[in-house]
Amino acid sequence: MKYLPLMAFWLLGIIWGSNFIYMKMAAEYLSPLQIVFLRVAFGFVPVFIYAYFLGVLKLAHIKHLPHFVVMSLLATSVYYFSFAKGASLLPSGIAGALSGTIPLFALLFSVLFLAEEKASLMRVLGLVSGLVGVILIAKPFAGDIAATNLEGVLYMTLGSISVGASFIYAKRFILPLNIPAASLTTYQLALSLIMLSVITPFQGISQIVGDLHASLGLIIGLGLLGTGLAYLIYYFIIAKSGAVVASSVTYIPPVVALVIGAFVGEAIGLYELGATGLILAAILLINKKQTNEEGGLAPKKSVS
Repeated sequence: MKYLPLMAFWLLGIIWGSNFIYMKMAAEYLSPLQIVFLRVAFGFVPVFIYAYFLGVLKLAHIKHLPHFVVMSLLATSVYYFSFAKGASLLPSGIAGALSGTIPLFALLFSVLFLAEEKASLMRVLGLVSGLVGVILIAKPFAGDIAATNLEGVLYMTLGSISVGASFIYAKRFILPLNIPAASLTTYQLALSLIMLSVITPFQGISQIVGDLHASLGLIIGLGLLGTGLAYLIYYFIIAKSGAVVASSVTYIPPVVALVIGAFVGEAIGLYELGATGLILAAILLINKKQTNEEGGLAPKKSVS
């Protein structure tokens, strides 16, 4: 299907943008580690079943275990925990806006570690613009700044750095292995689930069942869609469109998160919208050359 990568691109952006309100709802009942553990658990089950019936889980893949461990940390455990913690401290729309910095860090790491990626004046301007946007959202010079605001921004930034690095790591070390996306996702989530099982405090984890909306948001929104399906789409886009273009799927989540946040009554004004605009402008600047070179998101040949 010719337009499948483009459809996947938009679907992943909408799924990721919706995750912040689900994390915010779950944070009223659970700790960030508990949210991440349940998210990974509910995301792992359908992915494992899917990969098992495809017959793509191979014992021979165990030789690549170190790479799977790194990806489980960068693109799952650290990333999910940082965003869950940040979303618990910030309005969901603002947390989602800050997730738009992922391509900035993806660019930084790609220039440093991928020989084919070069820095340019346009991209440097993009990085500066994105940094200014993040600083404006953090409001470090405001006299009435709440400690949770700056802390939340720092956690969101850490999560963006982690997943931004994962795009480049996947491009350089994972994709050359030619392992199916279903296998990669299964291994990544399984390793993350094992690590989370050891460090997660389980006391009080069942109290979320008292809120139907929060439960469904966590199980379906964060787990089945935001984790299981999202990872399959994630690897598919990287394979078909490249690491930097794939990272630019984060054009969409900030907008989706802000719209949802405003819809549920969060205080999002022109100041926050302006800062988000700077971040989005930064992403456009740093990806302009890459998009032109690759001819957009559509692959050079059809995908059957």
